[in-house]
Amino acid sequence: MQTLLLAIAGLAFLMIVLEDVIHINKAKTTLFLGTLAWLLLFLFPPHGADSHLIQEKLDENVLEIASLWLFLMAAMTFVAFLNHQGLIETLIYKVLPKQLSERKLMFLVAGFAFFFSSLSDNITATLISIALVLSLKMEAKKTVRFAVLVVFAVNSGGVALITGDVTTLMIFMQQKVAIDDLLWLSMPALASVMLLATLLSLKLKGEVVISPSPRRDDKVGMMIACIFLLTIISTIILNVIASVPPLLTFLFGLSIMFLVGRLCYKDDERESLLDYIRVIEFDTLLFFLGILLLVGMMKEIGVLDSLVRVYEVLPTTGANFVMGLLSSLVDNVPLTAALLKSDIGMDAASWLTLTYAVGVGGSLLVIGSAAGIVAMSKVEAITFISFMRYSGIIMVAYTAGFAGSYLVGHTLH
Repeated sequence: MQTLLLAIAGLAFLMIVLEDVIHINKAKTTLFLGTLAWLLLFLFPPHGADSHLIQEKLDENVLEIASLWLFLMAAMTFVAFLNHQGLIETLIYKVLPKQLSERKLMFLVAGFAFFFSSLSDNITATLISIALVLSLKMEAKKTVRFAVLVVFAVNSGGVALITGDVTTLMIFMQQKVAIDDLLWLSMPALASVMLLATLLSLKLKGEVVISPSPRRDDKVGMMIACIFLLTIISTIILNVIASVPPLLTFLFGLSIMFLVGRLCYKDDERESLLDYIRVIEFDTLLFFLGILLLVGMMKEIGVLDSLVRVYEVLPTTGANFVMGLLSSLVDNVPLTAALLKSDIGMDAASWLTLTYAVGVGGSLLVIGSAAGIVAMSKVEAITFISFMRYSGIIMVAYTAGFAGSYLVGHTLH
């Protein structure tokens, strides 16, 4: 039975990798195989276990998944509203000058992608950043350079806040890192993004003219954008001073958004703000559900112990660095879930470096992160090979950021 369950997990990960080949959404395959694995555990319990014990283990897994799921749902609903109203694009074009050099634009795109991905999910941040790049109608080679930067900046920005990257949220919710420590992690992450922007801008010499499309002002939308920012700030402050769970603060902020929308939009012919829950990426949420069920099953049958052996062969810092490289080949969500379920004994400084590694390491290959996949789907010039040509300088930036995360971790602890 253990062999069968292991085969199911292997099949799930294989179907994730081959999603674009078999044309079956990974949410469907992982949810099917994840629930099938637990059904088999109940029907054919391991030696020494009974249905009551398995029920307890399932309840533990479901509680962890539900907390993650609800937090992501709240954050994604905020972003879905702001994106639909065009408020994000309006803000971008208000900040950008009408004409600037390509080199200066490279740094502005890097900064925007980094900071916006800290507030929203990686997919939304990539879509908006890539849309900005494509609107400039540059030649293909330059567009690829900017897209490479966007992928790295989006992944880097996500590691410093729990709203920005699922793996950061997962590590935080297991109480491996503190929110205030994560904020310090943004320093080496931003430095590595600016390093990559410098390396990519060396051959850029042209000028860019920016022509924004007209958009109407939405005062209520701006109010809700402020509520979103205040919710993020309150999440950090309340967690630091009173250990308030981020999920509770975000659901409270979401409820305020709904009430403001009801009071201010009551005479306006538009959809209810509750409708934005229906347009968030539920396939992403279902994918997380299926993956975490699979990884939870693997922990219960004891197969995650082999992952810990990497930490027995290599020093902790070296093993964390390797995990970052591995995340460019394996989806970082199941990788991080497996590491957390393995109960690896590391101090807070090492968990910070691992947070950076699994969050940014996927940038090395275009298939290594959701940001890379989105960029490849939107930019025709990006292929596996064309992106890989930049893997060398991405590796330099990743290594610099990892070294910085090591210094930050050991300075704080």
